[in-house]
Amino acid sequence: MTISIRSVEKKFGRYPALNSVDLEIADGELVALLGPSGSGKTTLLRTIAGLEFPDAGQVLFAGQDVTFASAAARRVGFVFQQYALFKHMTVARNIAFGLDVRKGQDKPPKAEIARRVDELLKLVELEGLGKRYPSQLSGGQRQRVALSRALAVQPSVLLLDEPFGALDATVRKSLRKELRRVHDATGVTTIFVTHDQEEALGLADRVAILNAGRIEQIGTPDEVHDNPATPFVCGFVGEANRFEGTVAGGRFTSGAVSFSAKGVRDGAAVAFVRPHDFALDEGGFEVRVDRAHVQGALTTVAATAADGRAVEVCASRSEAAQFAGTVRIAARKSHVYPV
Repeated sequence: MTISIRSVEKKFGRYPALNSVDLEIADGELVALLGPSGSGKTTLLRTIAGLEFPDAGQVLFAGQDVTFASAAARRVGFVFQQYALFKHMTVARNIAFGLDVRKGQDKPPKAEIARRVDELLKLVELEGLGKRYPSQLSGGQRQRVALSRALAVQPSVLLLDEPFGALDATVRKSLRKELRRVHDATGVTTIFVTHDQEEALGLADRVAILNAGRIEQIGTPDEVHDNPATPFVCGFVGEANRFEGTVAGGRFTSGAVSFSAKGVRDGAAVAFVRPHDFALDEGGFEVRVDRAHVQGALTTVAATAADGRAVEVCASRSEAAQFAGTVRIAARKSHVYPV
C-alpha cells in the first residue's frame, strides 16, 4: 500500500503540531518517524491512522483520498507502547480479537481464525503460548502478541507508536530484529514512531526526521547520518562536535578550532564534526587529551582545545597510545552551515 501525505497541517489550539508536511511512502516500505518530543511524529502517525484528522492537506492510500476516512475504513493495524492487551483473554483470544468482532460475512469461520492465530504465533516465535494470559508473559512477549494482533486482520498498513519504549535495552534490540524479520516476511507497509535514533537507523528503510512539525529530511539511514540536510539533522542524528564561528576563504574558524569549509560562503556559520571524523594530523589544531577510554575496538578521547572548549574524538583501539598529552588533530570531514 502506497501512502501519500500532501501539505498536511494540524493545530491543537494555537499550537501547530504539523506544518505543511509532505511524505511519500512506497508499497512495502518500512519508514521511521524520528524526532524529539513535540516534533509532531505521533500526530503524523495518528493522522495516517485516521485517529486524527488534518486541518488542511490530504492523506492518500494507493491514490485514494482517505483524509477523513475512519481508522476501520483504512484497515490499519496499530501497535501501542503499552501493549493494550486484554488481561482477561488468553494470548490466542487477544490475537483473534479483531477477527472475532467482525460481523456477518466479514467474520471468518472459527477454523480459519484458529489457523490464522497459529500462523502468527509461529511467525513471532510464540508457539505453544496461545493458552497463556498476558500476566504470564514477559514484556517482550506481550509486545509480540500486540504485533500479532495488529497483523491478524491483515492490515493494509502497520503503524507502531514507540513500540519498544517500555522495554529494557536488551529486549528492545531483540524486538527490533524481530520487527524487521516480520516485516520482511509479510511485506506490509510499516511506519513506526521513535525518538531513539539507533532504533530508527538500524531498522528502517528510510527515516523521516521531524522538528517543530516539519520534516527536515527524509532518506536512507546512511543519507541522513552522512549527508545531513540541515544543522538540526546533523546535531540530532548521531554524535557530533558543534562549533559556532565564521567562514572566510574556504576555512571555518571557531576560536582555536579551524578546518576546511570549501564551498561554503563567507560569514557566520555553525559546524559539526563527527567524533570519528577527527584524526591525528600535525597540520591540524592543538588539543590537550584529558582522557582516552578504550571500549571494544574503539577509543573514545575527551580533549580540550587551546581556548578551553571540549572536543570529542573517536579513534581505533590501536591508536589509543598516541592520544596522550598534547596532540594535533584535523577534521577529515565536516558539515558547515551558513547562519
